[in-house]
Amino acid sequence: MIKNKLFIATVLMSALSAQAEADKLQSQKENIHQDEQHEQDEERATTTIKIVAFNDFHGQLESPGTFRQTPTSLPATNVPVGGVDWMAGYIANLKVQNPNTVVVSAGDIIGATPLVSALFHDEGTIETMNRLGLDFNSVGNHEFDEGKAELKRMQNGGCHPTDPNTCRGVDVGTPVPFEGAKFKFLAANVVETANGKTIFPSYAIKKVGDVKVAFIGMTLKETPTIVTPSGVAGLQFLDEAATVNALIPKLRERGAEAVVVLIHQGGVVPTTQSAASINLCDGNLDGSPIKAIVNQLDDEVDLVISGHTHQAYNCQIANKVGRLISVTSASAQGKVLTDINLTVNKESGEIGAVAANNVVVDRTNTAVTPNVAITTIVNNYKAISTAVANRVIGTVSAAITKTVNSAGESALGDVIADAQLLETQGVGFGEAVVAFMNPGGIRADITYANSSIGEGDGNVTYSEAFTVQPFGNTLVSLTLTGAQIHTLLEQQFTGCTADYPSTAPVTGQPFNRILQVSKGFSYEWKEKGTACDNVDPTSIKINGVMVDPTASYRVSVNNFMADGGDQLYVLTQGTNRLGGALDLDALGNYFSTRGLVTPGLKDRITLLP
Repeated sequence: MIKNKLFIATVLMSALSAQAEADKLQSQKENIHQDEQHEQDEERATTTIKIVAFNDFHGQLESPGTFRQTPTSLPATNVPVGGVDWMAGYIANLKVQNPNTVVVSAGDIIGATPLVSALFHDEGTIETMNRLGLDFNSVGNHEFDEGKAELKRMQNGGCHPTDPNTCRGVDVGTPVPFEGAKFKFLAANVVETANGKTIFPSYAIKKVGDVKVAFIGMTLKETPTIVTPSGVAGLQFLDEAATVNALIPKLRERGAEAVVVLIHQGGVVPTTQSAASINLCDGNLDGSPIKAIVNQLDDEVDLVISGHTHQAYNCQIANKVGRLISVTSASAQGKVLTDINLTVNKESGEIGAVAANNVVVDRTNTAVTPNVAITTIVNNYKAISTAVANRVIGTVSAAITKTVNSAGESALGDVIADAQLLETQGVGFGEAVVAFMNPGGIRADITYANSSIGEGDGNVTYSEAFTVQPFGNTLVSLTLTGAQIHTLLEQQFTGCTADYPSTAPVTGQPFNRILQVSKGFSYEWKEKGTACDNVDPTSIKINGVMVDPTASYRVSVNNFMADGGDQLYVLTQGTNRLGGALDLDALGNYFSTRGLVTPGLKDRITLLP
């Protein structure tokens, strides 16, 4: 009897346990179904917008070379990168992932460009960007290199008014006349002083999927200090953060649900740039202009895409109320693209998440097909520029580099300054006794080794010289007193704003900007920590004779400097100005006159202990 009871109890317990297990499984199924339903509801309630961004393209239609795999990688592990056709291929692949895609640039798509673009006033860059699918470009400082009239031609189209190297569509397969940009230039903080209006629209609102996204575009407010003053004549550059914040109410009135800032200003990360580091944010952009700007931005700003410093980073920076927002930058010259996904709540219009990822434009990636139509356009431009580009203009005994010594002097700086003095020292050509060259205008080294075109070791081609000096500046001779020459040398250093005009942005040099000087000119300096007191005036000499503060001297500079570029404002006081040759022509004439050119000795500027 007892055994029967035990048996019955065991059966009942098993049945109850089985039922409990069944109930548990059913509950799990219901939970899974609820989770799936929740996920589906979330998917239906949100949409994802993709933004593909780049910056500082600088007309790099062809590959700029290679990119490191890791900070310590050898050249053998570097990868070939860039080229506008490969950029287009990567962008096409990203658009397949999400048709709700916008392509943007944070400035400097033109200016300081290679010969294949610059020889034709960057028309090829605009034409290929049209076919790449660029939607918006915020103006950068280099967009103003040829002045606002030429920049407006880039937007509106038409042929260059004086140069025959324009509207070459018949030769390259594009419309004639030059079609202009099919994308929009944006310039929220660049105002024409004559009428108070922005030079281009401040912003654009694009409906992407079901979401209205506002793009505000602008450049750094210090642009007048780094661009030829004639290029920005009649323009005012406003504070970046204040400009953005003032636009927010208007954007909300127009129904903008997401706000993206495209700004040509940036920061620096203390990490060797490589494929392994492009998504890092070492140093958190501390002390950089872009961080100071983001820290002041209205909380309605969801994303900041930056540029100018040619760095790759992927950061989270606090805005005005302390909320962290994504701040990105994609290196330069088409080496990197930033792939950004914004998750937007359809009902509220709020941004739920921003996920950014910097991607190397790897030309060995078999999953990417370069855009054939763009390749053809680039090849055609290259073909019609080849005769000019490959012409040998001189020879060198060894590589001449722009690497500076501790005093700030480079071998190439010496050569360029000597070339400009030679061009302007003759009677009727300037009667200059010294030439000064700004270091930022020297963009590359002169190499010795034979290149792929086979010009031979030591031979320098027009293309190589153009890469060194791509701005097309003209030489200007003017008269300064000895005291003004001393002021010029002091204005090289941070902290010295002596003789700045009242209309100038009083910022001072962001770093010591040591001018390159011609043969026969010498001086000594030591950074003393006192503004405008780094150069011993008694050490300033021309051909061994001390410069007299009250005497007058003829000085040669380029037109960028003569107009106060790089905050060298004392040069604007120079009198009896005389225009001269192109800086590139001066270098070519120097090569032809000297025969074999040797590196400068870097013995003209002395840094005192």
